[in-house]
Amino acid sequence: MSVVFERPKSLEDVPTHYCPGCTHGIIHRLIAESIDELGIVGKTVGIAPVGCAVMAYDYFTCDMIEAAHGRAPAVATGVKRALPGHCVFTYQGDGDLAAIGTAETVHSAARGEKITIIFVNNAIYGMTGGQMAPTSLPGQVTQTSPYGRNVETAGYPVRVCELLSTLDGTYFAQRVAVDSVKNVREAKKAIKKAFQNQVDGHGLNIVEVLSTCPTNWGLTPSKALDWLKENMIPYYPLGVYKDAGKKAEV
Repeated sequence: MSVVFERPKSLEDVPTHYCPGCTHGIIHRLIAESIDELGIVGKTVGIAPVGCAVMAYDYFTCDMIEAAHGRAPAVATGVKRALPGHCVFTYQGDGDLAAIGTAETVHSAARGEKITIIFVNNAIYGMTGGQMAPTSLPGQVTQTSPYGRNVETAGYPVRVCELLSTLDGTYFAQRVAVDSVKNVREAKKAIKKAFQNQVDGHGLNIVEVLSTCPTNWGLTPSKALDWLKENMIPYYPLGVYKDAGKKAEV
């Protein structure tokens, strides 16, 4: 009998620490599949964040480095400059990337660092108990916004892909989601493309993945997928926000 589906070789065979229904596992698999298909596992270095994915190093068979909170792009910059022939990626949540790590993210893009950023946006701080994040939606109830996010006092959510697409150093920026089979397949294409762009010598590449957090949203896994579709996607439209490769071909 032929094998039609199996665990990617770049993904460790270990139990998960993520909450039931969390979509980090899906995103991990898509990254591992991309690494396998490009044949770069031996020349790939991942940078783990602080947040729910703080132990991402437990799941990938490539080399991994733990970064201080928000500093993953800075660490990735150092690794890529020291090992320019390697594929270097960061895996970051919205609190890590868009709050404490805003400066590192923006300036890495401004410099056009040849790295790949996988940005997991679930609109909330997950690991620390469900506080409001820079990406929490207007009116969204969190532990620190019990009456809903008030844009007059807390400001508006940060749209990362839109922001980074304005910078000359950003080569590729796409927002995807993992709430349906169709969107998961599109997410896989985007992640693989972001890695391929780096292999080809282009940077900075970022893929923003709209993800769920059933635990801190206070929803069942299935209801969390519905909430993402009904609330997050309208506010954070999916699509390619910058593709310098296509622009160059025109």
